[in-house]
Amino acid sequence: MPRVLPVEALDTLIGALSERGYTVLGPTVRNGAIVHDELEGAEELPAGWTEAQEGGTYTLERREDEARFGFASGPTSWKGQLFPSKIRLWRATQRGDGLEVDEEPLDTRKLAFLGVRSCDLAAIAIQDRVLLGGRYADRDYAARREGTFVVAVNCHEPGGTCFCASMDTGPTARDGYDVVLTELLDGGHRFLADAGTEKGEELLAELGGDEATEADLQAAAAQAAQAVERMGRRLDTDGIRDLLHDNLEHPRWDEVAQRCLTCGNCTLVCPTCFCTAVEDANELTGEAVRSRVWDSCYSVDYSYIHGGAIRQSPRARYRQWLTHKLGTWHDQFGSSGCVGCGRCITWCPVGIDITEEVAAIRATAKEDA
Repeated sequence: MPRVLPVEALDTLIGALSERGYTVLGPTVRNGAIVHDELEGAEELPAGWTEAQEGGTYTLERREDEARFGFASGPTSWKGQLFPSKIRLWRATQRGDGLEVDEEPLDTRKLAFLGVRSCDLAAIAIQDRVLLGGRYADRDYAARREGTFVVAVNCHEPGGTCFCASMDTGPTARDGYDVVLTELLDGGHRFLADAGTEKGEELLAELGGDEATEADLQAAAAQAAQAVERMGRRLDTDGIRDLLHDNLEHPRWDEVAQRCLTCGNCTLVCPTCFCTAVEDANELTGEAVRSRVWDSCYSVDYSYIHGGAIRQSPRARYRQWLTHKLGTWHDQFGSSGCVGCGRCITWCPVGIDITEEVAAIRATAKEDA
């Protein structure tokens, strides 16, 4: 049964996780944005802050209350913690006539994520499928993911570019968490808390609180329904894989290519994109280092094979990204690669909107049918 916790319980929660040996990571204000960083106490949460997001724009704004989670998805996702932008794979050192190769030690810290939204829960599940579900699991991701404690927060403040309701990934968390919180403001500032695992139940037992009333449950349900109605964007996903597959030569690809800078921002902020490259570097000490870094299908070199790039034009690279994310991802992994967080729209320098592009293709395709 869900329990009601006072706002002060957030500090107790962070302390309890720290005492269990977890490094607690959660939202905080840094450099004009709400990002994920290490937390020592609840006072570091973005109390009273929200975000205004539209295509190519992001600004912080003050709320009229002291909500701790009154915002949507910022520029950072949990991918940055579980699948870092750069990791060292190994180091080789010259020893006499040979090389001594040392594999990079794994990061075995116990991580606790506080404030995970439902769209990012879905993104973590997708990355689990990609990086752990195949024949060969990614050893670094597996080490970081093992034992992760997840405190989810149901979203009641969707952003202007959010469309998780269209992707059936939110705004309410269904699974993938140890504890889920719902921040309630009407009738007194408080949190509705429920457990999703035995570890979560153990933690909530330590926090105490009162049993939730029917009024509390109704307030949470009403809040979720309002969030769906206030969603900033919509995406019609009916038959979307075949729609894109059947319109690979649609003139809309040329129109978007005239604006696309192929900067790769959308792939960097996307919580599910997993493209990487390997870099080698030689140091003056005589050591050689191999690292894995994030890459992007917007890079010309990413499709470089046997003396040439397969996708040389912005049109080809944008089409590759969109048709894979929304279409052929289903063939590979059994789901869409998009969770509706809207980050790709917000952080595109020219405001290209994935929902607008699909709608334009669908509208013309209907006319031609």
